[in-house]
Amino acid sequence: MNQKTTRRQFFKKASLVSLATLPLSALAQTKPENQITKLKVICVGGHPDDPESGCGGTLAKFSAKGHDVKVLYLTRGEGGIEGKSANEAASIRTKEAEAACAILKVQHSFLGQVDGNTMVNNEWIAKMTEFMENEKPDLVFTQWPIDSHRDHQAASMLTMQAGLRTKREFQIYFYEVCTGEQTMTFHPTDYVDISNEQETKRKALFCHVSQDPVGIYACGHEAMEKFRGMEAGVPAAEAFVKLNGKNSPSSIL
Repeated sequence: MNQKTTRRQFFKKASLVSLATLPLSALAQTKPENQITKLKVICVGGHPDDPESGCGGTLAKFSAKGHDVKVLYLTRGEGGIEGKSANEAASIRTKEAEAACAILKVQHSFLGQVDGNTMVNNEWIAKMTEFMENEKPDLVFTQWPIDSHRDHQAASMLTMQAGLRTKREFQIYFYEVCTGEQTMTFHPTDYVDISNEQETKRKALFCHVSQDPVGIYACGHEAMEKFRGMEAGVPAAEAFVKLNGKNSPSSIL
């Protein structure tokens, strides 16, 4: 490794360590001064529409500030449309995800698992770890593990296992979806003000036409945004639980 590369890595790490002192709410307001301080943000979700409904406003905020943001869908939602074959549903929901990510101005990838039949084993842990190693994130959002849907549980567990195995240090925050029906026993540690991003989030969520977006929003997301906003002292917010552990030595690294 040459001296120039070593120096660049040193200054990037030093810059990110200084950012580590910021709570998530403040970090979401920061603009990168240069490539060194630009954050790589990853959001993992079980299906197309989970990241959008759980932290779409936060993703839009980070993207608008100039950070690199990518959504990783565990599945293509193969089992999510009644009366459609797995391939037909996957095709429809992939297009919906692409449209939603375009509105949020984020990139997206699919890990390749199957909706309703997700697995947490050595093979898929290795694939998730490889993804994180290749993407080199500084900040990762994933679903809360205590959830009534097995695919949400899998997304969470795979992310945590990758965090334990990757050489890349990154901070993990959990997000909520349909709290009380899917996400359970969720007690936030951090909030992000999405008052200015709430409409963008709604538009992204409504790209998922096959999933009854009106019903999804009525599932409690709009009410929860207002409730979390009341907790945070703003008109609307998204809530998160910060994971403290092996791969979060400070906060955001």
